[in-house]
Order: sequence, then C-alpha cells, then structure tokens
Amino acid sequence: MISVADHPVELDTPKPDQLLSPEPTTDHIFRSKLPDIPISNHLPLHTYCFQNLSSISDKPCLISGSSGKIYSFHETHLIAQKTAAGLSNLGIQKGDVIMILLQNCAEFVFAFMGASMIGAVSTTANPFYTPNEIFKQFKAARAKLIVTQSQYVDKLRDTNNVDNDENFPKMGEDFKVITIDDPPENCLDFSVLSEANENEIPQVSIHPDDPVALPFSSGTTGLPKGVVLTHKSLITSVAQQVDGENPNLYLKHDDVVLCVLPLFHIYSLNSVLLCSLRAGAAVLLMHKFEIGALLELIQRHRVSVAAVVPPLVLALAKNPVVAQFDLSSIRVVLSGAAPLGKELEEALRGRVPQAVLGQGYGMTEAGPVLSMCLGFAKQPFPTKSGSCGTVVRNAELKVIDPETGCSLGHNQAGEICIRGSQIMKGYLNDSGATAATIDVEGWLHTGDIGYVDDDGEIFIVDRVKEIIKFKGFQVPPAELESLLVSHPSIADAAVVPQKDEVAGEVPVAFVVRSNGFELTEEAVKEFIAKQVVFYKRLHKVHFVHAIPKSPSGKILRKDLRAKLAIAAAAQTP
Repeated sequence: MISVADHPVELDTPKPDQLLSPEPTTDHIFRSKLPDIPISNHLPLHTYCFQNLSSISDKPCLISGSSGKIYSFHETHLIAQKTAAGLSNLGIQKGDVIMILLQNCAEFVFAFMGASMIGAVSTTANPFYTPNEIFKQFKAARAKLIVTQSQYVDKLRDTNNVDNDENFPKMGEDFKVITIDDPPENCLDFSVLSEANENEIPQVSIHPDDPVALPFSSGTTGLPKGVVLTHKSLITSVAQQVDGENPNLYLKHDDVVLCVLPLFHIYSLNSVLLCSLRAGAAVLLMHKFEIGALLELIQRHRVSVAAVVPPLVLALAKNPVVAQFDLSSIRVVLSGAAPLGKELEEALRGRVPQAVLGQGYGMTEAGPVLSMCLGFAKQPFPTKSGSCGTVVRNAELKVIDPETGCSLGHNQAGEICIRGSQIMKGYLNDSGATAATIDVEGWLHTGDIGYVDDDGEIFIVDRVKEIIKFKGFQVPPAELESLLVSHPSIADAAVVPQKDEVAGEVPVAFVVRSNGFELTEEAVKEFIAKQVVFYKRLHKVHFVHAIPKSPSGKILRKDLRAKLAIAAAAQTP
C-alpha cells in the first residue's frame, strides 16, 4: 500500500510569505492569461480520460509504429478493462503497486489504465536500467508484479546480489512477471490480462487523493525517490493543458500525436498519452528513436503534433536526411524535459516552417507541467523565442529570492515555485524530502532559477538543483558519487554537468585517488558503466588532489563547473 506524508494543496487566496524582511510583503502571484476552468478532478483518472468515449469509439486511438496495428478508442478501453480484471485475478488489489518495465507499446497503455481501473498504482521504470537500478525502485515501491518484455527478464532472474540482500524476493516465487511477448520460464503471457473477462472487474471506491502513478525522480537533489501522483493530480494537469473552450494545448480529433519519448517518463505519459486520450487524438507509438524510422513514420501517418526533447530537435534540425521526407503535416512541435536554446529552435523552424514551435516546462513533482507555450492554444497568443510559455491555468506561480524567500516581481530572477492541485501528494515514505520541497502553504519549490517577463512569459536561466539533464533524462550526481566512493581506490569524488551540444549536459567526475593506489580514467568509467543505465555513464574523469567543499562539507560544484568551463574555453580555437 502507498503511504506519504500528507501535504494538502489548496488554491485559496495565498497568505503572505514568512519573509526575513522586517515588514511583511505581499506575494507577487503570476497566473495564466487563460481563465480558470471547471476541472472534473473528482473522477478516477481512467473515467476522466475516456469520458468522451461514446463520441469517438471508432476513432484510431493507438497506432503501433513497428507493426502498424491500430486500436480504436473502443478497443483500447475494452482491453484496459480486461487487463484490470486480469490484474485482479492475479491478486492485485486497490493500493497495490505494479511495475511497468516496457518500451513504448500498446500494452503499456493497457497495463497503466487497467491498474487505474482497480485502484492500483503503476510505477514506471526504464527497461534499460541495470538489475540493481530496477530492483532498487521495485523494492522502494513494494511492487507485486512486473509487466515487461522477454528480453529484459534475465535482469529479473538473479536478485541474490542486489543491495547484498539475501532476503530479496525471487521472481516466480515472491512476485509475478508478465511478458508481452513469448514468456520465458516462470513468466506469464500478457494474455492472462488482456483476455480476462471485463465483467469481472471488482467494484472499488477510488478517492481523488488516491495514488495512481509512482514515477521516480531525484527531485532537486539526492537519490531517486517515489513521486506519489494521485488521480486528482494527473487529471488536473491534463485538464490544464487540453480542457476548456480555449485549451492551452489544442488537440483535435484528427490529430496524430508522436510518442517517441519514453512513456516511463512523466512528460510523455502525461502530455502525450493522457492528453491525447482525453482529447480524442491518436497516439503513434515508437518503441525507440531512430531518425530514419521516425521520419518515415511521420510521413506515412501524417503526424501533426510532435512532442520532443532538445536532442531530438537537434537531429531534426541538423541531420541532412530530414530533407528527404515530407514533414508538412506537422502543425505543433512541443519541446520539453530540458531547455531548448534559441539557436536550435530557429534551426528547427527552418525544417517545419508551417508549425508552431514552443516549449513547456515542468518537473515530475509538479504533475509535471508548470508552464506551456500559449501559441499552442486554440485561440493562440503571440510568444517569444526561448520562452517556456506562461504558467498553466488553475495554478499559481511565484518567483522567490533563494536566499531570503522574498517574493520577486517581473523580470527578477529567482527560484520558481508552483501551487495547484496538480502537484504531487509527496515523496513515497519520505516526509523530510516532501517538507523540503512543498512548504506549509502548498508551494512546490522547483530548484530552478528563472524570471517572468512583462508579458507573463517564463524564462529559465539556471538551476539551483544539482540534477544533470542528459538528453532530458535525470542524472543525480549523488547516486554516481555514492557509487564512486564505494570503489576501494577512490577516496572522494564529485560529479558535475558539462555542456554538450548533442546531449545538453553530460556527467563528468572529479576523483581523488586513495593513497598508494593507481587508477585510470577508463577503469573508473568502466566501474560506473557496469552499474548504471547508459545515460548515467561518466563521459570524463578528472583526477584531483581534493574536492572543494564549504566549511559545512557541501561540495562546491560551482568551482568544479568553473574548472570545466576554463578548460573548454582554452580548447576553443
């Protein structure tokens, strides 16, 4: 069962901040240019997403990029119901957690929505994780079942050495594994779910504050933590984007929305899948990114809405093969997960001049969307290049001085904070981390530095938080540092980001060797590579005599980043 520290979120008139200045100051609250709307966040998520099913039942809902198979909205809903019954038949009850360890595919959707229908919770995980990473999340979430592909089953077989825990549950004995293709030994076929009797779904009472999704995020710092997103959280976030007479993200019934970003990431799960289900748009599922296949599918299926991340934008903007394909169907390009530079935005504009290009900004803990380009609206507003839009409707945003907590006005850079019903309920079983992120007035502190200009547009300029963003994926330095210092030849270590044209940022380590030990860069990189997913691997190792730290022992990451910047400048012709 899921339990979190209770942090109620309200949208009442804000109270004055507890400022350090001698006189209280009224908060500068920023709101959307779009009016607030009624949101049906009293419903369960699956009911909300399929609320318009009767009028779109025969429309394409899911399109498999690999097989070409198309599921209508009726078929998608029916198979999700069958999956719900199948999960119940296997003993999954309200509050239980299932792990979805899949690349993008229709079964991901069936499992996620089916779990919602019985009040269960889905924790989504990257199938490219190492066994250690998978089982850390599995154990923290207390999952009871894994839905995956046969190619990943070997990662689940031997858990004897995970965290050196001899009592860790064993596959086939203590937890079930269901594969969407030919099941290996001790695994069940997905048909036990998808062919169950939909009339056998148990009747459960689902409260808006019940959890439905449990993605893992490193937050502003530290190790990955479970983010408890409720039915109310996700419905509010989806509604903020696609509901109302003038939705912020206008999706039409004849739209085909590209889903190449992984569904285990909240950006794709929310802004692509759930928004499309709610709006009645078709979702084109690609299980992995390959530029030629991507372009061919865009051309064949006449993709009209493309959700992307900066590395994908880079490929579309600069790869010469793009010119061989017809991209004229694309009307919207939404970039998220990491900041998109103005130069790259303009380069892409040359490829798809007919499309509206813009950015959204979010974090997992915020449900995830904080802001979005109003150029995507049904009745669009003019937007600025480099902006990540304006705050979503039915929410409040403020910018504070990171040192004093004082609220700042227009064009003043500070930490961005968001308040609304879309934010997380809290971190899983971590009241301390929750309290450090959501204050007593319900403001979620993002750790990002930005400002709001005179037109209400938000610009991100820096990060307080330490998380490295590799192609939109989170790389927590603390996780890599913990692994590094576990090496017998390493006395101390620090990991910081280095700018990279393709990835945005890459992790670079500064390492102090233990006395008397010889250690090479390749040995350090190999040591880490064996234990982490590909995007967390070190790209460079610098050996130093000491890690710069403050008197309190905090790593002075700015000093290390400055060293990298100086070295990069010295190499520039």
